[in-house]
Amino acid sequence: MTAASGRPTISAVLPAYNEAANLEQTVTGLAPVLDRLSGSWEILVVDDGSADGTAEVAARLAASLGRLRLLRHARNQGYGAALRTGFTAARHEWILLFDADGQFLPAELERFVAAAAAADLVAGYRRQRADPVHRRAYAAVWRLLMRVALGVAVRDINCGFKLMRTALVQALDLRAGGALISAELLAKAARAGARLAEAPVSHVPRAHGQQTGGSPRVLLRAYSELLRLGWQIRRFQGREGARSVPPKPND
Repeated sequence: MTAASGRPTISAVLPAYNEAANLEQTVTGLAPVLDRLSGSWEILVVDDGSADGTAEVAARLAASLGRLRLLRHARNQGYGAALRTGFTAARHEWILLFDADGQFLPAELERFVAAAAAADLVAGYRRQRADPVHRRAYAAVWRLLMRVALGVAVRDINCGFKLMRTALVQALDLRAGGALISAELLAKAARAGARLAEAPVSHVPRAHGQQTGGSPRVLLRAYSELLRLGWQIRRFQGREGARSVPPKPND
């Protein structure tokens, strides 16, 4: 629900896989921004089977912050599975997807909150990606495939900075376990009648660790899921899983 102050209530979902070196800075940067922009908030760190102490860092932060919950996968299940765990656990009116790797600036959430006044889902797009050339090439090919196969035409499908109405997300029957989760989310939301908006975000270089989203294993999994998802998306509207956007709750 919306807080008495009129400000949105937000559940921030931070998927984390081997992000022990980045997580604390991300959380401590995000918490005061949520405090300023949100009437009530929580941070959900989803540790996807990390082997580097990510869960221990999150547990320590939970003890000091009080409004952080740690959700753990015993083994690595993939980005999509981490998001689904966090989305299911969200308790507030809005879900903020915010990657734990420290490549986004928390202060830019203000732009998303403003855009959400006329939208059910605000998708970020990186104005200039701080990624190697090969990852930018993968992104361009992926964007074309998503447009052709799923009808998704946003600027930056996989941007890990999105603000979404919780009732919408929890009604979408998301199934992707890997990198295809973002495309599935956007395609099903559009077909459910959601109002979509886009907002530019800065993208800074990763301070610690390595990205896994561009590995051959992850890409092959995503392409395999795309083949299965393409026909499901085409049949989504009108089926039981294609619910209309839930009405905006009364204050």
